[in-house]
Amino acid sequence: MAAPMTDEERATLPLVCEDLQKSFTEGPSVLHVLRGADLVVRPGETLAIVGASGAGKTTLLQLLGGLDRATAGSVRIFGEDLAGMSPTARGELRNRALGFVYQFHHLLPEFNAVENVAMPLLLRRLPLTEVHDKAAGLLERVGLGDRLDHRPGELSGGERQRVAVARALVTDPAVVLADEPTGNLDPATGERVLKLMLALNRESGASLVLVTHDAAIARRMERVLQLHDGRLRDVSADYRV
Repeated sequence: MAAPMTDEERATLPLVCEDLQKSFTEGPSVLHVLRGADLVVRPGETLAIVGASGAGKTTLLQLLGGLDRATAGSVRIFGEDLAGMSPTARGELRNRALGFVYQFHHLLPEFNAVENVAMPLLLRRLPLTEVHDKAAGLLERVGLGDRLDHRPGELSGGERQRVAVARALVTDPAVVLADEPTGNLDPATGERVLKLMLALNRESGASLVLVTHDAAIARRMERVLQLHDGRLRDVSADYRV
């Protein structure tokens, strides 16, 4: 059995969860979704989380991102325990250390592409010129330099998802959490978005934690974990060609 992780070791890692548990009460019944999940995300790695529909993959990702509170256990970002933080402090840490990409892009329809990408930086109250330039630069990197002023309704599905990827990376996060990021795209467009995310992972050094039901996508990640019966187990060997 491996020795318990020290606080010094946790502080060097972008994301660690230990004995993570989550239950939901439905009338007289209690649904145990997570029963003690453990996860260590290493700097710069790519990691897939797979599992059957309803296994709790999205719930896990929401807990890792500080968007929901665990019933028990801990989630730490560079050693900082999310459970012990105020909502404001948790939001600031999330803005500083994490980026999010969802199956549905969740762009704000009334804002154009560059404004959507800039939104996380605007929360930091940075100078508008600096924010605009950084957002525009990222849109250039994802191939949308000619779409800066287009609103989501004027973009294709693949373009909208590329805007979402740029938004996730604009804060220079340590970890990008992606929930089925290609699940709402046709295969060709999904492949372009996946290649883009992997390229940006290599360029930026941000760790990528990607939830997917697609074995072909999971196989492209460095490590694959399966969520089953509320716990995570390494199944990387099953996904090697």
